[in-house]
Amino acid sequence: MQPLITFQKLISYQFKDSRLLTQALTHKSYAFENAKGADVNSYNERLEFLGDAVLDLAISEILMKLENAEEGELSRRRAALVNERALASVARELGLSEFIILGKGESTCHGAQKDSILASTLEAVLGAVFQDGGFPVAKKIVELIFEKHMTGEVSDHKTKLQEKWQALNKSAPLYKLDKTEGPDHQKTFFVSVYVNEIKLAEGSGKSRKEAEQNAAAQALAAAEGMK
Repeated sequence: MQPLITFQKLISYQFKDSRLLTQALTHKSYAFENAKGADVNSYNERLEFLGDAVLDLAISEILMKLENAEEGELSRRRAALVNERALASVARELGLSEFIILGKGESTCHGAQKDSILASTLEAVLGAVFQDGGFPVAKKIVELIFEKHMTGEVSDHKTKLQEKWQALNKSAPLYKLDKTEGPDHQKTFFVSVYVNEIKLAEGSGKSRKEAEQNAAAQALAAAEGMK
């Protein structure tokens, strides 16, 4: 119980039903290793599905109050805040990896440090808060943990990567969809980015656009590392 108490202090919310928080923090690898895989309420994917919608609405309302911008700009700002890479960053700042309940196999592979697991667990926590305390409470937590991420320019990694290659008189980057995984309502897209048939990087996301942005971000990071 102590880890749950500690985590609730981090998000400034005490659950009325702590089982919801336990479910939100439990990855399916743990449930399946402990013969509970048939029970969809023993791990966090359903809460992740709910939390994704809660997060989108909360961020949308917050941005509407903070920014006097057109719909397109608001959409870009929201996308920059709720993509897998951004959510994983927020989760790391929160110290969420210390509380994720993983199976032995996933734990051995350092699953708690994976962007996909960090992002999905954060969404599941927000889904659990929504079920336990309602939307106003969930929105307050979003405001708390996203506060320092709510200002600043939108990071359009694809545009930056294209400008970088054009400055070098190279061909424009080409993005190829490698595969998709998961059910229709919760697909993960995997994309690679190439220049002149040379693979620069890979990225994943909940949409093809998000995966392409993440691939471009990885390519930019790799280019910076070679300087």
